[in-house]
Amino acid sequence: MKTRVLAGLAIAAAATVALSGCVQSANASNAADTSGGTTNLTVFISGDTNVQDLWDKSLIPAFEKANPKIHVSTSIDLHGEHDAQTQANLATAVKAGKSVAYDLVDAGFVSTAGKAGLLSTVSDSTIPNLKDVPEATKQQGGDSAIPYRASSVLLAYDSSKVTDPPETLDDLLAWIKSNPGQFAYNSPSSGGSFVATVLAKYLTADEQATMQTTYDKSLESKWDKGFAALKDLGPSTYQKGVYPNGNDQVVQLLGSGQIAMAPVWSDQFITSQKTGVIPKTVKAIQITDPSFTGSASFLGIPKTEPKAKKAAAEQLADFVLSSKGQQLVASAVSGYPVIPLDSLPASVAEQFADANPSQLRLGFQSDFAADMNAAWDAKVPQ
Repeated sequence: MKTRVLAGLAIAAAATVALSGCVQSANASNAADTSGGTTNLTVFISGDTNVQDLWDKSLIPAFEKANPKIHVSTSIDLHGEHDAQTQANLATAVKAGKSVAYDLVDAGFVSTAGKAGLLSTVSDSTIPNLKDVPEATKQQGGDSAIPYRASSVLLAYDSSKVTDPPETLDDLLAWIKSNPGQFAYNSPSSGGSFVATVLAKYLTADEQATMQTTYDKSLESKWDKGFAALKDLGPSTYQKGVYPNGNDQVVQLLGSGQIAMAPVWSDQFITSQKTGVIPKTVKAIQITDPSFTGSASFLGIPKTEPKAKKAAAEQLADFVLSSKGQQLVASAVSGYPVIPLDSLPASVAEQFADANPSQLRLGFQSDFAADMNAAWDAKVPQ
C-alpha cells in the first residue's frame, strides 16, 4: 500500500519552483553587491512558512528601518526538502571559490555545513552580541554557526478529553494504543522528533551521544527495535496511519478536535494559542525517559561571501541577537531567546522563565537524520 501522507501538493510544487532559482544559481556570481549605494542581502530559509514570516514581517522591516542602506529579501525551501542538494551546491561553489545566491542561511544544516568548512567562522569581534549567548549553546553549532532562537518539542493534549496526560514515553505509547485514532505525528521528513525519540528509547546513553554529534552508519542497526515499535503503533494513530506533512497540519488536527494528543514544537504551540488555532483547553507538557528533542536554530554565512556583503550579513545577524531582535523572535514565532532574559522586557522574560536553550536534548546529527527519514519511509507506513 502506498504511504498515506497528508501533503499540500500545490504548496510543495510552489516550493520546488521557488527553490529552483536558489539551487540552480548556487554557483552564480554574487558580485553585484550594491545598487545605488544599497547593499542587497538574501536570507535563505530551509523550514516552514512561519520562519519566513518571522524574517519578512518582523526582523527585516525592523533591521531595514535601522539600516536604510541595506535591503534584505528571503527565499525558502519549504520543510527543507532539498537540503542535500542545497548543501551539495554550496560545497561545489566553495570548492570553486565562487559566491552563492544568498548571504545568510537559516537552516537545520548550518551546523553540519559549518563543520564541513562551507561557512565563515564567526566571533563576537564581528558579531558583538554573540558574547551574550551561553557558551554551551554556541558549542552545539560549532564556530561557524550563530544561534538565534531555540525551541523544544512538547506533548500537547486536549485537557477536556485527557485528564491524566502521559509523563514518560512508555506512558505515551501505552496511551496511543488505548486511544486509537486520537494521536498524530508528522512524517519525519517534515519534523522527526517523535520518531527520533522512539528510536532513542532503544539506544544507550553513549549511542545517543554518538549519534547526536558524529556519523557512523553501522550504528543504524540499533534502530531496528524502534522502527518495529513505530510500525506496530501505526494502526493506532490518526486514521490508522495517516501522517501529516508538517507540524502545522498536526496542530490544525488538534485545534479542530480531530485528535486529542500530538507532539508539537513549543514555538508553534504558543503561537497557535495566541492566534486561536488551538483553544486554551489544549495544554502542553514535556515527557521524560527520553524527552522529546529540542535545540537552538542557527544562522550561517557562506564561506565565499564577498567582503562587503559579509560585513552586512554580520550586521544583520548582530541585530537578530540584539534585545530588539530577540523580542521580535519571541513575539513572532515564540522562539526561546538565546540571550540573557534580564536583557529583555519582563513580559518576555516571564514567558520563557523555564526555558534553557543550553540544556535541550539534541536530535540526531544531520546525516543520521536523513537516513532516519528514508528508513521510516521504507519501514513504517502501511
